[in-house]
Amino acid sequence: MFDQLLQAVVLGLIQGLAEWLPISSTAHLIIAERLLGFSATPLFNVALHVGTLGVVVLYFRREVAGILSALRRRDFESEYGRLVPLMAVATVPTAVLGLLYVAFLEASLQAILVIGVTFLVGAGVVYASKAGREDVEHMTYPMAIVVGAAQGFAVFPGLSRSGVAISTAMLLGLRREGAFRFSFLLSIPAVLGDLAVESYAQRGQLAVQGMDPVSLLVGLAVAVIAGYFAIRLVARLVTTKRFHYFAFYTWALGAALIVLFLTGS
Repeated sequence: MFDQLLQAVVLGLIQGLAEWLPISSTAHLIIAERLLGFSATPLFNVALHVGTLGVVVLYFRREVAGILSALRRRDFESEYGRLVPLMAVATVPTAVLGLLYVAFLEASLQAILVIGVTFLVGAGVVYASKAGREDVEHMTYPMAIVVGAAQGFAVFPGLSRSGVAISTAMLLGLRREGAFRFSFLLSIPAVLGDLAVESYAQRGQLAVQGMDPVSLLVGLAVAVIAGYFAIRLVARLVTTKRFHYFAFYTWALGAALIVLFLTGS
């Protein structure tokens, strides 16, 4: 019981923090599995996705309500209404890249060496965000496609969804507040897609018992609480022009994983 509870807390904390901080939750969960021996049941994985989705919807509840209201009224000219087609356009490359990854690459890109290299690449993208000109007030359709594609590449372990999306938007010149908001709102359909794919892939295993209900709920609660504070931290560092600081952590982690692989540790 205690071991399951500890595992649920650790995995929930990793998911909650690493999903929204630009440090890649997928990679951190793989590391926890390989180095700590932790593993989540299919049901727990799905629960973490639900918690992840709930956190971002809660944080951006005003924007989500505005978007849904505009969609219901078929209003695509208002502040929130303009986001509807932009998000739809951006979601297409995200979905295409995600499905291609699951179909052809997922099984071969879980190695520690690969994750170490992608950590270095992701860190480079996040650090480069400091060079953004911030001379574009509103997201455009070409920019939305590029940001959506960047988010799609975040299916690779070691590339963070928030990291590459926010950084790409800023590198395209979008003001940092707009980059933060659009990237996180864009994550909502992406997480919904992840949840659907995960649920379908594990449909025969969701009822398999492996974690008691208390541990499941505790892990979910930890993920939600940690995720909320992670988004708040990202918002603060984006607005204070310190978002690129996260790159130093992922550079160090990526280098450490490569060394571990090369030394056989």
